[in-house]
Amino acid sequence: MTARAAPASRAALKRVALPIEHGAWGFLLEPALLGLVLSWSGAGVALALVALFTLLLQTPVSLIAADARRGTVFPRTRLARRVALGYALAWLAGLAAAWLLAGDLAWLVPALFALPLAAVQLSYDARNRARELVPEAAGAVAMGALAACIAVAAGWALAPALALWGLLALRAVPAIVYVRARLRLERGAPVSPVPTWALHGAALAVGLAAWAAGWLAWPVVAAYALLAARAAWGLSPWRRPVAAKVVGFGELGYGVATVLLLAAAVAWAG
Repeated sequence: MTARAAPASRAALKRVALPIEHGAWGFLLEPALLGLVLSWSGAGVALALVALFTLLLQTPVSLIAADARRGTVFPRTRLARRVALGYALAWLAGLAAAWLLAGDLAWLVPALFALPLAAVQLSYDARNRARELVPEAAGAVAMGALAACIAVAAGWALAPALALWGLLALRAVPAIVYVRARLRLERGAPVSPVPTWALHGAALAVGLAAWAAGWLAWPVVAAYALLAARAAWGLSPWRRPVAAKVVGFGELGYGVATVLLLAAAVAWAG
């Protein structure tokens, strides 16, 4: 009986401790990677951990809120409370470390700008509508502010730090629309590729404009061209059908490649 109870306990812990949406990990990794590659600091590492525990907190807090609306307390409710408390303490420790290591709270400014987007995502999540396009896009863009926070904590001025956030937003929104369309296609549902291609075309146009103006080096064009090519092929009749998991892992790889190209574009621009 004990041998059977242990796996069940692990499964219950996983349900209350980890996000259901696996794509959320990529949208955390990308701004953390971009910020730390361009502006490594102890405060930046602490902020990356704060962002991690912010993401982790959402799952147990959402479960607690859902059970509170029902007016019931399940075993999972009590487990979620304990997990949320542990995450909250780690979140506070990371926040304190970032403050001490940075020496000020200037890095809070980009986070404050992201709050309305985070509020949109949380409002949908509270109504069990977190998988709709609007909350997914709002949450992903809000997470991108982490790159700006890390940069400011390392001494960057606010404007170029916010520009990093903008570059990531040009990656995040088209990617979400692409993945949603690709998964519908893999399920055999009819999908128009035009909105996805239009968003990728707009991101590529912004990249070209930034390169032409001398604000960024040529890898910015390569980054958005890579994503546009992926979207063109992935929604074409010639694509190779794959499982949802393969699409997700593919996006993780494209995200890392995009971040490294964007980092090069910023660094080489001087």
